[in-house]
Amino acid sequence: MMMYKLAVFDIDGTLIDTEKTGVESLVVTIKELLGTDIPYEEAYKYFGIPSNKVAGLLGYEDSKLFGERWEENFIALSHYIRPFPGVLEALKRIKATGIATGVVTSRNKMEFDYDDHLRTMVPYLDHKVCSEDTVHHKPHPEPLLHCISLASKALGTAISPGEVIFFGDTGHDYACARDAGCDFALADWKGRDAGEILFRYKFSSAEEMESILAIHGE
Repeated sequence: MMMYKLAVFDIDGTLIDTEKTGVESLVVTIKELLGTDIPYEEAYKYFGIPSNKVAGLLGYEDSKLFGERWEENFIALSHYIRPFPGVLEALKRIKATGIATGVVTSRNKMEFDYDDHLRTMVPYLDHKVCSEDTVHHKPHPEPLLHCISLASKALGTAISPGEVIFFGDTGHDYACARDAGCDFALADWKGRDAGEILFRYKFSSAEEMESILAIHGE
């Protein structure tokens, strides 16, 4: 079986557990700006989508204000954020195998750079694609294709989408991988119903995440 040449990771819900902070801060923001009480599970549907898109989906016209308030509320609840167990060590070992690595995230560069937990992982992630780096965002394939382009240039050889696996936790991540022509591994840390997500692999621990690359290389 052909070994992957590039492993790309989503951040929130895949490498770092930001679900409670992200969803509860959105619930607070919606209450503040729209005056609506929204259940946690309903707000979860917007988890991992850029704030300007969420504002539009909710019918709130001032996407800039919506994003600012959500970010402020997110920071206020950031004490809930934790890396998933064993992820840092797994990334170190994956990097040591020689496989190129990258991240594709809906975070902007400021949110990426000022995350203390993520900062410890950056040395083991070769390429990053944040929301400012592409015109389109997940579920569109452009961010993942851009990451593949960055890795190809760095290696000096073309990497095909079939040589890439994307690790993510949402339907938007899956659609991004599918339309880019890459394999998809679903992060299932919380034991949620995968619904209509058609994953090639699924993992619920850092060991399982790492083993996917070993299995594919056999």
